[in-house]
Amino acid sequence: MRKLTIITMLLMMFISGCSSNFEPELTRIDVQKINEDGTNDGEERLIADKKVLQSIEHAFSKIEWSPKTKAEMARKEDVIVTFFIQEEKNMPERLYEYRIWFEGDTATITSEKENEGYGRLTDKTEVQALESKLLQGE
Repeated sequence: MRKLTIITMLLMMFISGCSSNFEPELTRIDVQKINEDGTNDGEERLIADKKVLQSIEHAFSKIEWSPKTKAEMARKEDVIVTFFIQEEKNMPERLYEYRIWFEGDTATITSEKENEGYGRLTDKTEVQALESKLLQGE
């Protein structure tokens, strides 16, 4: 009887340890601004402020994605951003790269993630917020 109790307790501890409520978290973003001539001056900016990251995440939640779509753009992107996302507890962050073109009141985004691919952000307020956070650092 005592062995059964010990086994039950160990099993419960194992199950509770495996079912953590860990939510993926965006921990930082690296930003590379691309010059008008299509070159990168090698300067990267790091965004780690929680409020700024949340604002960028909110803008990204409004993107309409077309998975498995490859886009051909007429000009080089305005910015390349790398998202650092902690997807599992006690594991290294995963990196996801996005290329973004700002075109007036819209933004076009390409992603290396298969379930995203090509996307457009058409909410004028979100586009302006995203552009100011990534390009001007506000």
